[in-house]
Amino acid sequence: MKIYPYRRLTGSVELDVTAVRQEREGVYQHDLETWAFNAQERVVALHQVERADWESVRLSIQAKLPEAEIAAGPWKDVTVVAVLTEKATNARTTAELRLKTGGVWTGHLRMWKSMHLHRAELTVVVVGTIDDVPGRMIGRADVPWIVDLTARMPVRQTEMQIEEVDFSEGPEWLKQFKDAPWIVETSGDLPVVHVNTSFEGVSEVLNSTSRDPMTKAMREMLATQIATEVWTSVFQAAVSGLDPEGHGEVEWPGGWKDAVLKSMLADVLPDVSGDDALREIHARRIESAGWSELQPRINYAAGRRAKVAKNLGTAFRALDTARRES
Repeated sequence: MKIYPYRRLTGSVELDVTAVRQEREGVYQHDLETWAFNAQERVVALHQVERADWESVRLSIQAKLPEAEIAAGPWKDVTVVAVLTEKATNARTTAELRLKTGGVWTGHLRMWKSMHLHRAELTVVVVGTIDDVPGRMIGRADVPWIVDLTARMPVRQTEMQIEEVDFSEGPEWLKQFKDAPWIVETSGDLPVVHVNTSFEGVSEVLNSTSRDPMTKAMREMLATQIATEVWTSVFQAAVSGLDPEGHGEVEWPGGWKDAVLKSMLADVLPDVSGDDALREIHARRIESAGWSELQPRINYAAGRRAKVAKNLGTAFRALDTARRES
């Protein structure tokens, strides 16, 4: 957790995309149907929109701030800014929102197709003047949106975030894992793989674009190991989150947890399908009856999703080729 030397908002900052307009300068403007963006999943999907020659999309944005807290706080000149970023292209676009009524701020942000490659993150940042210092960030959206140029449907599916951070100097909770090459976090809206940049070689190998057979083989094996651990962790997290109130009713959790369970249950409980598989996996976990016997199948299912056999086979062949050539 990052510590700020000034007071920040404790209330919720909510973000919604209310409309998406597809545009080509001087040719057309076209409002997309609501199937292209999903408020529950917080995703805009742009891969199979109505026109393929679009240049930009205009996102209509609404943010809701804790009005009473804003009015009573020590900040002045409060401004709300929508921010769209993508790490792959280092693109960053901002747009200031305007206050309407009831703590609701609205506005538009234009996203240029040429500036993005794959998946961008949309959030809102609240800034203000505190102690005569302007531009201090006092809050941001609780959950960002994803604007995905490659997604056909507006769902997060099993996507995850990868963050590179020095565990010895990063957030306090990561310092206890300073000797680990990576840590998988599943407590948030999306799974996050924290890669430890202070662990020599890990970040360099994962980010390498070298075609050298030895380097490529090492990259494949490392990525496979991480992927297997990720699938195991997200499955355990998804199962643990079933029936959190203890009411006995087991429902599909939605979001990435929903996608993980539907993907892996077919291999974990191959003789049971659908809602019956969901109820059985939940019952086995809470009653501990047969849960330990499922661990090999969970590991097997995770390995299949990570394509362990294929990736290790490719890596071993690359190593053998490099050995023979040397």
